[in-house]
Amino acid sequence: MFEVFLPQAPAPISPLARLALSVLGRPAAQPVGWRHGAALDHAYFAARMAAWAGMLERQAGHDFALYLDDGLEFGAALLGAWQAGKTIWLTADTLPASCASLAASVDGFLGEFPAAQAPLPVPAGGAPLQAWKALDDDFPALVVYTSGSTGAAQAIPKKLSQLGSEVATLQQLFGCHAEGAAVVATVSHQHIYGLLFKVLWPLCAARAVHAHSVDFPEPLAVLLGQGPCVLAASPAHLKRLPDHLDWSGARAQLRAVFSSGGPLALDSALAAGHLLGSVPREIYGSSETGGVAWRQRAQARPDDESWQAFPGVDWRLQDDGALEVRSAHLADTGWLRLADRVRQMEAARFQLLGRSDRIVKIEEKRISLSAIEAALLATPLVTDARVLLCDGAAGERQKVAAFIVCSAAGRALLAAEGKLALNRQLQLALAGQVEALAVPRRWRYLEQMPINAQGKTPQALLLALLAPADKPRLPHAQLLESDTAAAMPRLLFELRVPANLFYFDGHFTDAPLLPGVVQVEWALHFARQHLDLPAQFRAMHALKFQQPVLPGRSVQLALEYDALKASLQFRYLSDAGQHASGRILFHPHAVAVPGDGADTPTPAASAC
Repeated sequence: MFEVFLPQAPAPISPLARLALSVLGRPAAQPVGWRHGAALDHAYFAARMAAWAGMLERQAGHDFALYLDDGLEFGAALLGAWQAGKTIWLTADTLPASCASLAASVDGFLGEFPAAQAPLPVPAGGAPLQAWKALDDDFPALVVYTSGSTGAAQAIPKKLSQLGSEVATLQQLFGCHAEGAAVVATVSHQHIYGLLFKVLWPLCAARAVHAHSVDFPEPLAVLLGQGPCVLAASPAHLKRLPDHLDWSGARAQLRAVFSSGGPLALDSALAAGHLLGSVPREIYGSSETGGVAWRQRAQARPDDESWQAFPGVDWRLQDDGALEVRSAHLADTGWLRLADRVRQMEAARFQLLGRSDRIVKIEEKRISLSAIEAALLATPLVTDARVLLCDGAAGERQKVAAFIVCSAAGRALLAAEGKLALNRQLQLALAGQVEALAVPRRWRYLEQMPINAQGKTPQALLLALLAPADKPRLPHAQLLESDTAAAMPRLLFELRVPANLFYFDGHFTDAPLLPGVVQVEWALHFARQHLDLPAQFRAMHALKFQQPVLPGRSVQLALEYDALKASLQFRYLSDAGQHASGRILFHPHAVAVPGDGADTPTPAASAC
């Protein structure tokens, strides 16, 4: 049965409008969080707020884009910017297309943006402001850029009162579970969910946070066992928790697990609850609406997929089943129609039925992409599916493309009989359920759905997988220098990037750029041709992308391997300067993989 939830009057929290003043009034030695295991206190955080506020007070303009991986530094920059009267624009990434879009709207860039955006330097210090102040509720605090997981990215303004209302609601609902617990996150604070759960709510509640998001399950299992904590994660992270790791520390210390970004399947929710000792509390909402509802799944009621509205959130159904909401989380007091269709359930709860805006027209016929996905998921061959409409060749109609993560049965069929056989089986499963012209004509079989830092799958990542199979996936390479006998082996390659490279399609349409993940893959590929590297990846450090790599460009790839540290350093260089750099770390005791001279990297997807 569902866990009985009775709020127990959690401790009051600082109003968001007075948060900077509250921070200054807290004991200087009180912990604000940890960075790489080192404790930081409120005196440090207040000094960082003052440094950012002082710098931004001297800057002309009102709107600034902010991107920082460090959650504590981000929080200090955010509060400092507000004290300086600046509105912060929140973007999920620093890709060239995102930066170009932001450049038309902001007066400057802050933090870890590419050098091409001329970001203001992170201030080293500064004198305290002469007068810290409480802010007006109508202060234009934030503009949120959506991730584009269901369409083109949009800019959504947020007043301080909207954000403050969300923080107060989270404290009312979940504060009793988080009391005395540190905050650990696998999601980025550059998205509204991470911003609330990893920055604003903890700061208002004087709750310590771990500054950096945890990317991999191995360090996550260790961190969750170090003391009382709550975890903010996404479905993409929670459904991939490996059960061979030791989660006993997490089961002893975790007070609550939160998940947002999409529904979490029942089996994934229960499996995560088994490993972590706490079934995730799922949050339903969006950048535009803020938090709308929540639920916690239960083994005893597997058919109950309903959601309970947040306190202060009113909802109603339209005649076509569309959901409308109103709350203090919105910009005004009116009703907002959402793209989600719902069914009313008992006890004033509702069930999500899919998005109504995923209706497309093919040859004047209305086709539901959500219905195609549901039909695919109903087969025993599929565990995850996304369906998109893509342009056909010149003179041809648009076609439906399906991106599939196979079940064990699907993988077995794929291995035994090939892609065409699996295509036919899935097409037959759809034949009686969707229009013939809506049956997917393009199929991609994936190990897992590609996700961004927020755990979402933007359309752009999927569309990039639709490039023709005959397009090259590797550059033309020439080995210029090789010193593999040295204590630290070094390699230098000349790479010419083909203009028709597979990875340029969809990244981006008007200005193709070489994706950063491909640059990392190439570094690994060419290193393994000549060096015996451990098989198991451990972490990525100091990853930077300073300049884009364009079609037809020639660049040099410099590699250096430190066997003692199991660390591969790479740099991409040209006469324009350094394009990218980073360190790839391996588990040092993993079995080495000898270089095999293969001429293609492991593909991200199977195509047919």
